[in-house]
Amino acid sequence: MPAITEKNLFTSESLRTTELLGHVNAINSVSTWSSSDHSRQAVDEAFKRMITELEQTSHAQGEPLDADAFFVADLHAVYRQLVRWHTKLPRVQPFYAVKCNPDPHVLALLNKFGTGFDCASKGEIEQVLNMGVPSEKIVYANPCKAITYIRYSASKGIDLMTFDNADELYKVKQHHPNARLLLRISTDDSGSLCRLSLKFGASLEDTGSLLDLAKSLDLNVVGVSFHVGSGSYDSSAFLDAIRRSRFVFDQGLDRGFNFDLLDIGGGFSSETFDAVADLVRPALDTYFEPSVRIISEPGRFFVANAFTLAVNVIAKRKLADEEKVMYYVNDGVYGSLNCILFDHQHPVARVLKKGSQYLYNTHLSTGNHHCSIWGPTCDSLDAIASDARLPYELNVGDWIYFDNAGAYTVAAASCFNGFKTSRIVYLDTDILD
Repeated sequence: MPAITEKNLFTSESLRTTELLGHVNAINSVSTWSSSDHSRQAVDEAFKRMITELEQTSHAQGEPLDADAFFVADLHAVYRQLVRWHTKLPRVQPFYAVKCNPDPHVLALLNKFGTGFDCASKGEIEQVLNMGVPSEKIVYANPCKAITYIRYSASKGIDLMTFDNADELYKVKQHHPNARLLLRISTDDSGSLCRLSLKFGASLEDTGSLLDLAKSLDLNVVGVSFHVGSGSYDSSAFLDAIRRSRFVFDQGLDRGFNFDLLDIGGGFSSETFDAVADLVRPALDTYFEPSVRIISEPGRFFVANAFTLAVNVIAKRKLADEEKVMYYVNDGVYGSLNCILFDHQHPVARVLKKGSQYLYNTHLSTGNHHCSIWGPTCDSLDAIASDARLPYELNVGDWIYFDNAGAYTVAAASCFNGFKTSRIVYLDTDILD
């Protein structure tokens, strides 16, 4: 395990990779203690330990196993993504999107290594401030804010915030006249899972008039922000948005604003990050001089692959006129797997434990057992997978797991129908010491 030196890691600019790794004991290289192989082994051991404890408790009480679902959260996976970010985008300071996964251990880890935070509500701001994060490391990245939230931000010294319409400027003028504003512009986000420009972002036809209004109100617009959509798979969208931002920068400079900040939003996914970063990095240097500070709002990139969800098969139904078996598990779309509804995800079910045999990371491809998987509530909307393929037929008491369960899962999980949210088991919490 790595030893983290005691240092003040609050910095005004992005930590470079060499500085980040400098906080880790030299004898523990990232390739050993923080490798993906290490993580898989640690997750496997955590699953075995947790399920064994549950079974032992069940046997001691003389009752059948009725175990709750749970997550295993690998904090080193978050750390690896942070190192990867600073390696590929050293100019861009990440402001983690709290809405993606507000888990306190994740926030503490990112805060420890100098990450800022993208907050969209008073509640998120309060959570981050209560961790001791300074106000200058928060961007209030919601272009349409409640007046009471604007007042709260002003009272806490949170000045950096976004806008995309005239009414927002009037509200800011009245309730937070010292704000430092970023003009949120629309993007071509047709290649993303969640198209945020359907809701936010000023068109290039409107940016000039908005800047004129801000000027007449004597408001301090300091730059531009954009978001290509959550889970973007179109790398060209970033390039187009960067060019649009340059256009608006020039509009601001022509009107006497001193633009010195660009927020390139989120939309980064682990699978496409390297290729996207290789396009974004030179584009930023081409269109924006070194004096312009660049920040971003990544969410799923940091946490998606750090959480794995384990669910227990609580019921099984076999219909005589159908070949498919119906499995009912103890978490679903009203709980941790709400990402199916809200984030357009298609979680892949894999067998974790069948009988006495642990199978984590064993069968990564689909099998020939045709089935459907359902959550525990009484709503037929609670369908996790209508056409799943597993390598084996399962029985009540067996376990299934879902990888990449860290983004937009725990954040929106509910207790609908009286079912509680799934607990989280953390690995490697000593990285927070």
